[in-house]
Amino acid sequence: MNFQASGISLPQTSLFIDGEWRPGAGVYPLFNPADGAQIADIANCDATHALAALDAAARAQPGWARLAPRARADLMHAGHRLMRERGAQFVHTMTLESGKPLTEARAEFNLSADFLLWFAEQTAHIHGSFSNASHGGFRVVTTHQPVGPCLLITPWNFPLLMIVRKAGAALAAGCTTVTKSAQETPLTCALFVQTLIDAGFPKGVANLLHTTTPSAVSETLLKDRRLRKVSFTGSTRVGSLLLRLGADNIVNTSLELGGDGPFIVLADADVDLAVDHAIMCKFRNAGQACVAANRIIVDREVEPDFTDKFVKKVSELKVGDGMDPVDVGPMISARQRDRLFDTINQLTSAGGKVLTGGRALQRPGYFFEPTVVRFDGPNPVMCDNELFAPIATVFPVEGPRQALEFANTSNYGLASYVFTRDLTQAIAMGEQLEFGMVGINRGIMAEPAAPFGGTKWSGIGREAGHDGIYEFLETKYMALTVGEIEEALK
Repeated sequence: MNFQASGISLPQTSLFIDGEWRPGAGVYPLFNPADGAQIADIANCDATHALAALDAAARAQPGWARLAPRARADLMHAGHRLMRERGAQFVHTMTLESGKPLTEARAEFNLSADFLLWFAEQTAHIHGSFSNASHGGFRVVTTHQPVGPCLLITPWNFPLLMIVRKAGAALAAGCTTVTKSAQETPLTCALFVQTLIDAGFPKGVANLLHTTTPSAVSETLLKDRRLRKVSFTGSTRVGSLLLRLGADNIVNTSLELGGDGPFIVLADADVDLAVDHAIMCKFRNAGQACVAANRIIVDREVEPDFTDKFVKKVSELKVGDGMDPVDVGPMISARQRDRLFDTINQLTSAGGKVLTGGRALQRPGYFFEPTVVRFDGPNPVMCDNELFAPIATVFPVEGPRQALEFANTSNYGLASYVFTRDLTQAIAMGEQLEFGMVGINRGIMAEPAAPFGGTKWSGIGREAGHDGIYEFLETKYMALTVGEIEEALK
């Protein structure tokens, strides 16, 4: 994609600290995963820049917290309007640096804009309470206050949605932010921060860092007592490391980590519906999603019909540059693509049979064929193995009880899915699945009004919904002595 030829300008490639775009300690190259061509040189920050960003956030925190909720909401609404006006630039930037098809980038943009609007609307609706103490004599007053400066660490697979979902909640709550973008997708984050600044956000409130040494930057910030919150989306391994780094300062932490999405198709399911949603749930973003269908678990009674239809549709998926009308784009990097050769060997060594795909495409860019691997029954090879790739695994099971047991045989607990025509069975399965989210007869669940998050190895806390903004607030309780009413009325 040539930005100049399209009339769309390249976003800023610098760091944004204390209201200005700044150079880094050097630069690193950013590549287009669809052809391997270099897009730009990105400013590369070090610990000094990280501390400068935290300095700015800490200075701005008192004023931003005191700003009237309606004033913060007005700024966020202004940001939402500007974001909508810049939709084409957001969409093309996402596709250029992440490789996802334009249709998926448009869907991500629209959802992200909805999230920003959601938090703008919540800003003036953070409520406390006033009540009598249980034995009388005084009043119980509760209120909510911003937790303080926040470190937001975003992933590359949904570069706009993740910064909006985190920053939208933090800013609405009255917290200042330091965002560390993913190394692979800095431009989308830069475009969003530029939109906030153009909407009138004060300097120091939103800061942006890019780096090839994320662990050093994160460690520097987490060791500083002024940082009071970290919100991270990424791998369970890194999330665990951040918990340890923040332990000494008891940093408030929200983590959205890996997933092992079991996609259960029961015997009475609408098979055609299940197939269509399995395609969306598995191959959206080339399978690079924490909520993707990781294990497709199908009642043996309908598994042959499901698998035949599923394999046929997978084999028809068009793979290519996301700027063209395609169904599946590239993997984010050569490293991510190349690891899939070992993944295929691991699956076939465990008894899986490749029904379609299984190879890298011999063309520029980091493409891998949409793939289906079938097992003869439940197999532990996939229970704690997040594929994060355009590879689907199918497992026949004997009835709903075995489906449930196999689904729950995992240390992850993010998203799960159930397809059945029986509402009672759907609710029973949903209540017993050990996952933070359950999609019933649907494979896509992201929604501003819904709490997003998981259990076990999949994280701590919730993003969005009515809970999302409270992740960035501390509850304060005040015990208020009230005199006798007769005395008060004198």
